[in-house]
Amino acid sequence: MNAERRFVGPIDLHTHSRVSDGTETPGELIRAAHAAGLGTVALTDHDSTTGWSEASAAAREVAITLIPGMEFSTRQGYASVHLLAYLFDPTDAGIIGETARIREARHTRAEAMVARIGADYALTWDDVLAQTTPGTTIGRPHIADALVARGVVPTRSDAFEGILHWRAGYYQPHYAPDPLHAVQLVRAAGGVPVLAHPATRGVGDLMDEARLAELVEAGLFGLELDHRENKPEAKARLAVLAARHGLFVTGSSDYHGAGKPNRLGENTTAPEVLDAIIAQGAGSAPIFA
Repeated sequence: MNAERRFVGPIDLHTHSRVSDGTETPGELIRAAHAAGLGTVALTDHDSTTGWSEASAAAREVAITLIPGMEFSTRQGYASVHLLAYLFDPTDAGIIGETARIREARHTRAEAMVARIGADYALTWDDVLAQTTPGTTIGRPHIADALVARGVVPTRSDAFEGILHWRAGYYQPHYAPDPLHAVQLVRAAGGVPVLAHPATRGVGDLMDEARLAELVEAGLFGLELDHRENKPEAKARLAVLAARHGLFVTGSSDYHGAGKPNRLGENTTAPEVLDAIIAQGAGSAPIFA
């Protein structure tokens, strides 16, 4: 990037719009970020870049810097692993093919879960579709919102802690690629990959160092450590590994509008880290304020 360009205001590199499981349109999210005093925000909807165009227009309108991104669903064994991808080429054939497969798997999984839940509660697939917009990556949050709308549960969080929890018996996994493959795809598309909230399940469930080293070798850029769901002891362990392997550390809100308590800018990323992301990102360009 231009060495004279400096970022003004906090930097939040993980947010979601209604394209995935947020509650605001991409434009509304960008305007909310501006109103919250952010200087830079990344739009990182699950497995989709559909919101980039609207978000870019809004960023130009309110003069906020936008980093186009995505949260890539991956799976290691039985564990879900999310990968934030920044500044990749949205027309890359590898990215398009893999995210289409993930979205279709999410859709099929959601239909199967709704059929199971509907046998015991007042819930239909039409109820879930009513919580989405065209092009939405459908997932469990939309089922949760449908349960709230039906009056089955009071909040999205209650749905996840009860009916949608795997212990309730309605849960079903969906296809997602291995994290190593996802890192390779993102780098091949000119993007910059960062492991999202990698310490949410505590030290006992951390990715082991040998596996992390494989991702680093494939091009992993960093770890999102400043996130409200990361467990302190696991975060401390990952900070050591990040330093050992030369990984950058990011911080973000993981904002979902009214869908989660997370607030814009509650965790942020250092300007020098964003400088490095932009320097490495070759697939798409930021929208500068």
